[in-house]
Amino acid sequence: MAKNGVDQSWEEFLTPEILRNKLISASLYLAAFEMLKDSVVGRLRSFYTFGYDKNGDRIDPQYEQRVLNRNRSTLYASLSWLAESGAIDQDDLGTFENLKECRNQIAHDMPQLVLAGSGFEYPALFPDLIALLQKIETWWILNVEIPTNEDFDGEEIDEAGIIPGPVMTVKMMLDIALGSEAEANAYLKALRERRQGPVSELQSSNRPMGLG
Repeated sequence: MAKNGVDQSWEEFLTPEILRNKLISASLYLAAFEMLKDSVVGRLRSFYTFGYDKNGDRIDPQYEQRVLNRNRSTLYASLSWLAESGAIDQDDLGTFENLKECRNQIAHDMPQLVLAGSGFEYPALFPDLIALLQKIETWWILNVEIPTNEDFDGEEIDEAGIIPGPVMTVKMMLDIALGSEAEANAYLKALRERRQGPVSELQSSNRPMGLG
């Protein structure tokens, strides 16, 4: 049995499509997790940033008082703030720990993951990662971006229709790198068709990304 397992591992390692998918999936997971981490830490830091000077970003002193003082880790201090603010709950914190543990395994044990004939299960966590990213980004849009943008005064917002930029980016990466031929080429096809349309269609909107 052990010998069969070793043979299977080598066969998968020597199969270009399998090895390629493993390496691409691992790289995408690491990239997607960094985007989630930036949503947790970067969004909050930007919230307390008011311009910059020759020394860099100018951070409101309340960032240290209300966020950083919660934990020696900026990441966990930020998660604590988000939980207290209602952006995430305890289940989300557990999901994050699971995603982080998987991220560390990939980063530290990449050779083992590549050579392993089984146990290559982390791609199944992409939906959890995207769902958490969607929840955090949507919270910022609904509670910060829209209330501070007078263009949305009096408008009814369809929360289900919000597709935050980072979420869209992760989904595009997955479709392009790991999707079917049709999914992989759909975005490029759409871009080329849009280039051929009226110039007005290419003008960017000042509305938060994901809102029609």
